[in-house]
Amino acid sequence: MPQIPRKPRAILIDVIPPSMDARTAARRMYELESLVGTYGGIIVVKQIQKRGLPDYRTYIGPGKLEELAQLAKSERAEVLIINNLMKPGQMYNVAEYLRKQKLRMQVWDRVDLILKIFAKHAKTSEAKLQIKLAAIRHMGPRIFGIGQEMMQQAGGTGTRGGQGETNTEMMKRHMFEQEKKTKRDLERLAVARENHRKRRDRVGFKTVSVVGYTNAGKSSLVNALTKKGALVADALFATLDTHIGKMWFPDPPVSPLDKGGMGRGTDVLISDTIGFIQDLPPKLIDAFRSTLDETVDADLLLHVIDVSDPFLHEKIAEVEDVLTKLKVDGAPKIYVFNKIDLMKRAGKGVLPYAPTLKKRYADFAPLFVAAHTGEGLEALKAEIGKRLLA
Repeated sequence: MPQIPRKPRAILIDVIPPSMDARTAARRMYELESLVGTYGGIIVVKQIQKRGLPDYRTYIGPGKLEELAQLAKSERAEVLIINNLMKPGQMYNVAEYLRKQKLRMQVWDRVDLILKIFAKHAKTSEAKLQIKLAAIRHMGPRIFGIGQEMMQQAGGTGTRGGQGETNTEMMKRHMFEQEKKTKRDLERLAVARENHRKRRDRVGFKTVSVVGYTNAGKSSLVNALTKKGALVADALFATLDTHIGKMWFPDPPVSPLDKGGMGRGTDVLISDTIGFIQDLPPKLIDAFRSTLDETVDADLLLHVIDVSDPFLHEKIAEVEDVLTKLKVDGAPKIYVFNKIDLMKRAGKGVLPYAPTLKKRYADFAPLFVAAHTGEGLEALKAEIGKRLLA
């Protein structure tokens, strides 16, 4: 596999149905640009193609593929990123066409790009294993599909038992063995994590899990509430590992002379985990299952939302969809609208939005905070204490 530069020059294309509205199409491309920026790529071309159905052989169709190949030559692009989930044969056909055009380009679909970002940000052994498992599950069908494509192009059944099929079978077996080993390693870590949870249950710790769309400010909020010191970055998927900190709640005074419980109090554990994203593939959710179990077992969820985001309603719905897949959509939940400082700095103010948001999401006790400045955090802590310790 050819090595590509640290900051590859990228051509982006998103294939959408003709019925998609311009606002949704623009959001999809903006998110793809953000993913490329997080990875560290340089965008040289971006296009949106409307198609009723994806092309069977190349997804984007022969005419568009020829156009992109010419653009790649003129712009010296090293990677073509297609913002969709490609079939193995489609990936192979696109790569083969570009190779025949004397272009040394890599072809990535949306999942490839997300996995590369995950691999770049993984720090712990568990996160690295989870990414490895997701990559194996993504690449496995592709290897089989490429082998089938090669067989068909070489003459179909006449090549059965030939070297190409043998190599494909060997690669399939290797991937299968790697998947088994990775799953065993993850299961051992999951057992250890489960034992930690059981110990917390035995000592009576209440737990809060912070969920939300990636880059909504979850890590900033956990830091502000716990002084944990988790990584904070203005990038998608900056956090892949679960970070757990403690919030301390003083006991209520028992007499007029007792100021805040005389140092007595209760610790509540709060965890921050991977952010969600539009169309997060099920295989990625499954790969991070052990990490997301912290969310499944929490006594209370804080759904953090970037109040300055023009697509906040869509992102709320997408996070809720993932929570439904995790079977935690019925858990007690508080909606935390974060980054009100950005709204005020932009001269918009948050108060004009607050009544509408409070009414629309009244079932989730909406609160408005600025994790960076601390505004609204005391009210949030009071609500958490009321839910868990009253």
